[in-house]
Amino acid sequence: MIRLLIAAPSAILRAVLESVGADGARIEVVGVAGLAGLSAAIDRHQPDVVLAAVEQHHDEPPEDLIASASRDGAPAIVVLAPDLQPTWTAEALRSGIRAVLPGDLGSREILAAVEAAAAGLVVLHPQDLNVLVPDRPMPAAPGQTLSPREAQVLAMLAEGHGNKTIAWKLGISEHTAKFHVASILSKLNAGTRTEAVTLGIRRGLILI
Repeated sequence: MIRLLIAAPSAILRAVLESVGADGARIEVVGVAGLAGLSAAIDRHQPDVVLAAVEQHHDEPPEDLIASASRDGAPAIVVLAPDLQPTWTAEALRSGIRAVLPGDLGSREILAAVEAAAAGLVVLHPQDLNVLVPDRPMPAAPGQTLSPREAQVLAMLAEGHGNKTIAWKLGISEHTAKFHVASILSKLNAGTRTEAVTLGIRRGLILI
């Protein structure tokens, strides 16, 4: 079970996030707290992950979040923010925050982010990712690289999309989508799509 601490400035928002956390099959909500004094709440509840919400946009992440994320042995911190801005996200990541996402996400996406952060992954919204990690060829097997398009297709494979859906989303023919998938399997030396996704995650080719 993932021990989850909820942190938000208002009681209403804390209650909403607590109900979201309670829906997670692998998640146990161990406590709720305000952003002020978050470090003390972490010491008291010993969570694996903190799900924190920021109600208003600030020029930089709140000091309480930064202090909690940068301390020794800090839990993974997932932040829901009302207005994503790459500079704000970059500062949050530098402080040790594990995930920055928009506050209007659904319960399913929030729970997935919590589980990913607990597993040691960094979770970003595509809006921030496109700015912070510009498109470029990505490393595959030694001596080979995935093209930017192949990297897109691999990410879609990780989301469970078939060739027809990939073709539609990228505005290409289904034949071209199949070609990209075959090229990815060859470059990663994978026998199946599932194996390609697994290898992609292990090699850092897929950002969740």
